[in-house]
Amino acid sequence: MSVTAYVLIQTEVGKAGQVADEVAKIEGVTAANIVTGPYDVIMQAEANTMDELGKVIVSRVQLIDGITRTLTCEVIHV
Repeated sequence: MSVTAYVLIQTEVGKAGQVADEVAKIEGVTAANIVTGPYDVIMQAEANTMDELGKVIVSRVQLIDGITRTLTCEVIHV
């Protein structure tokens, strides 16, 4: 069973569109949307394990120019 998570992303002013475009190109990202509120972009991602997902977020997402903060919310099934 794969792991799904939403990653809430804060960006520098004026960078939300650029960040959403770059995030959407990453393997495993299934959606990247610009939103209003305290976060600027919300992405949805899937991976085989939480470790794999964490590696994508740390090594790919957090290095994108314009991102100031991320918050990962793993989907749980109850």
